[in-house]
Amino acid sequence: MALHAVAQKYRQQSPLVFCLTNTVVSNFTANVLLASGASPAMTDLPGEAGPFAKAASAVLVNLGTPSTEQLTAMEEAVQSASAAGTPWVLDPVAVGALPVRTEFARRIVRQRPTLIRGNASEILALAGRQSASRGVDALDEVSAALAAGRELATEHDCVVAISGQADAIIDAARTVLVHTNGIGLTRMTGGGCALGAVCAGMVAVHDDPFEATIAAHGFYGLAAEKALAGSSGPGSFAVAFLDALSAADPGELKTLKYEELNHA
Repeated sequence: MALHAVAQKYRQQSPLVFCLTNTVVSNFTANVLLASGASPAMTDLPGEAGPFAKAASAVLVNLGTPSTEQLTAMEEAVQSASAAGTPWVLDPVAVGALPVRTEFARRIVRQRPTLIRGNASEILALAGRQSASRGVDALDEVSAALAAGRELATEHDCVVAISGQADAIIDAARTVLVHTNGIGLTRMTGGGCALGAVCAGMVAVHDDPFEATIAAHGFYGLAAEKALAGSSGPGSFAVAFLDALSAADPGELKTLKYEELNHA
C-alpha cells in the first residue's frame, strides 16, 4: 500500500473537513487539522449543516457532547452528505454507556458512513453486543471487538477503525493492525476525537477508504511517537504533537509497522 501517497495528497489538496464535534475538543480538533494540512470548519447550526455537508470535502460526526440542537444538525448533515456522496465519519463516543446517543447512533449509521471510528467498547455497543466502558473510556480490548467491527463493516458497507494499543482497521474483506505508540494521546483530551477528523480528511482525498484510514492512523500515530519523545508531560505533549504533525514527512509512512490478519 502506498500510504505515503495518501498523506501527500492530503497535504496538497488540504481538504475541507466539516466537524460536528463535541465542545470539549472543538478547538484542539481544528488545530490538529490545520497542523496536519487540512482545513477545518466547526459549526453545528441546523439549517446550515446540510448545505455545509454538501459543500465540504468530508464530514465528521462526533457524539461526545450532544445537545438536542446539535443532534438535529448532525442528522441534517448526514442526510445531505449521503445524498451528495460526501464521505462522512461517525465517532460513536460513549455509545452503549448512554441511551440517547446510543439510539441516535444506531439510527444514523443506516445512512452508511464511509468510516466508523471508535474504541472497542463503542464498536461492540454499536453492533448490539455486550460491552464494558467507563464514560468515554473502553474497558474492552481491541481483539474482543474485531468480529463486531467486521459485522458493522459488512452490514453498512463501510470501514471500521478500532483504537487501542494497536489500531484495527477493518472492511468487509480485510483487517489490518497498525502498530504505533500512541500512549501520549490517552493522557490528554481530544486525541481520539481529532483522529476522526484526520481520517475524514484522508478519506476525502483517496478512492480506497480502507487504505486512507490506515494512512491516517499511521500518520497520526507516528507524530504522537515523536511528540512523546520530545515532551515531559501531557501539557507539553499536546504542543509537541501539533508541532510533530506540522513537521511530519509523508514519506515516513513507508516505515509504518502494520500486519494483515486472517479475515476468517
